[in-house]
Amino acid sequence: MSAALPVVRVLVVDDDALVRAGLRLILGGDPGLVIVGEAADGLQAVELARTERPDVVLMDIRMPRLDGLAATERLLAADPETRVVVLTTFDTDDMVVSALRLGAVGFLLKDTPPEELVGAVRAVAGGRPILSPSVTAQLIATVRAESPPGRSREAAGRLEVLSEREREVAVGIGRGLSNSEIAAELYMSVATVKSHVGRLFAKLGVENRVQIAICVHEAGLV
Repeated sequence: MSAALPVVRVLVVDDDALVRAGLRLILGGDPGLVIVGEAADGLQAVELARTERPDVVLMDIRMPRLDGLAATERLLAADPETRVVVLTTFDTDDMVVSALRLGAVGFLLKDTPPEELVGAVRAVAGGRPILSPSVTAQLIATVRAESPPGRSREAAGRLEVLSEREREVAVGIGRGLSNSEIAAELYMSVATVKSHVGRLFAKLGVENRVQIAICVHEAGLV
């Protein structure tokens, strides 16, 4: 008999009550997901995150009082282990990239199919960022369009400290590949890939895979 999956504690943050109700209905149908709170704005989100200690926060971007961007920054400053996923209506939302740079581990469109939404929350809780191919393409375009002069050189300079293998793993992450997919492409074990990823975090001074991907994109390696 396989071991039961760990229960994932989820905080839902959106100023639209109908959106919150929909997410509650979808996520509540999975016995492995528990909604520990709902917030209508960023201030409520920060307070609830402090008291409820969720594993995953589904964070709307545009809200009154305190928007999702500022709330993400405050929340992660208080607890870097919390995994924030941005909720957005359009994958071209210009604030999404800023949220990712702050440490959010990905983003979901609000019309994501229920089964994919549940799978995404579990994936994030397990340490994998949410970057679908279409979203990755949009992210690359946005990052390059927004990057100020010199950002590409700065990113390339940060990557110079990496070994050849570490650079290859970083590029794989930038392409949105999982550890197992990177292992298959580079003919190494998943454990070895994980070791390289750990060194990437330390050498690049980042906290998650999305930030590695952004650095790789800005350097023009993907």
